[in-house]
Amino acid sequence: MKSQQHIGPVTKCQICYSEKLEMVLRYGNQPIVQAYLTEKLLLQPETTYPLNLIYCQSCGLLQLDYIPDPKIVFPKNYPYRTGLTNMLIRNFQELADFSVPKYNLKPKDLAIDIGSNDGSLLRAFKEKGMRVLGVEATDAAKDANKNNIPTIQAFFNKKITRSILKKYGKAKLVTATNVFAHINNAPELAKNISSLLDKDGVFISESQYFLDTFEKTELDCVYHEHIRFYTLKPLIRLLADSGFTTVDAQRISAAGGSIRVFAQKGKHPQSKNVKKLISQEEQAGIYDIKKLRNFSKKAVKAKRALVNLVLECAKNGRVAGLGSPARANTLLNFTHLDKDILDYLCEKSGSPKIGLLTPGTHIPVMDEKKLFQEQPEYLLILSWHIGEELMKIMRRLGYKGKFIMPLPNPKIIN
Repeated sequence: MKSQQHIGPVTKCQICYSEKLEMVLRYGNQPIVQAYLTEKLLLQPETTYPLNLIYCQSCGLLQLDYIPDPKIVFPKNYPYRTGLTNMLIRNFQELADFSVPKYNLKPKDLAIDIGSNDGSLLRAFKEKGMRVLGVEATDAAKDANKNNIPTIQAFFNKKITRSILKKYGKAKLVTATNVFAHINNAPELAKNISSLLDKDGVFISESQYFLDTFEKTELDCVYHEHIRFYTLKPLIRLLADSGFTTVDAQRISAAGGSIRVFAQKGKHPQSKNVKKLISQEEQAGIYDIKKLRNFSKKAVKAKRALVNLVLECAKNGRVAGLGSPARANTLLNFTHLDKDILDYLCEKSGSPKIGLLTPGTHIPVMDEKKLFQEQPEYLLILSWHIGEELMKIMRRLGYKGKFIMPLPNPKIIN
């Protein structure tokens, strides 16, 4: 069946086109998570889109039930920069250290990163002597080019694929970290990556792993950027349809739990990791609609518990939020914890979100210096998946209050 670009309600699976889609978890209508507002924009209507998680009974893919226009989800002024997250910088360095010897990548070989943001991943490969090229739709591409990481500012598609091949030739490495589940038209995406790759090259993707979401009740990782939520079985099918063998897969800690998948063109042996992960998925019940509905019940229970806990804390003192990652806006809109409950959110100095208001809940985003000056009694850790590390940093920098860990089981930590 011919693949096609799709915007709007999802009535057929994005991988196998089956119409056997089951509702798993309803989030209602929500704004785009990175659509931060100025005070002036508060005078205008704010658009929201359906945000619900559905399951394909044919191939096992979890996906959104509505796909907004990518130009709205990833506008040129998209505020996120990879280089501000130390955990990701470490992750990318580790990826380069592992994959260069493993796949015999050599100096002067071409590495292409799709959705390359500010070029942080490619820097790790450039330091190993490889030629690098990024493809990035937002103005993060300008930052990458300023830092000598050659980057094409465009959405990745068939036309861009052709122009890259003409100018740069085939790549020995193509990466797509935290974007392989974001780009519309999955079958065409996989085919374009296959076209870019040399016959003995390797494609490496990193995506939010739904097994982690499922096991840890990470209800906040569902938002409009992630239009697919991968487990290994549907991912293998998607790649196989474009002539890839999934040769290896690793569970990694990035973004609260991700899956790193290695694929090569043609027939290749699979590592034991692949079979092991599929077995873990099946044992966990990820392909069982009853168990998925149970996940939904746990998510709603966690939502109610968090609302009760934060409201109780707000009676006894001020509550601020630490960080304003994309996932936080799903959580805040799902729980309706807004500017009347949270005084402000804090971001690291230099964040482009400082001075803006969160989408939907309209909480002001401040420089984290305010936190140490004002010492609010409670601090809600919105990047909770790296909460242990953040609490240590906050204590070291002088925060004296209590922490609220929102998920998977909301609790106060002294």
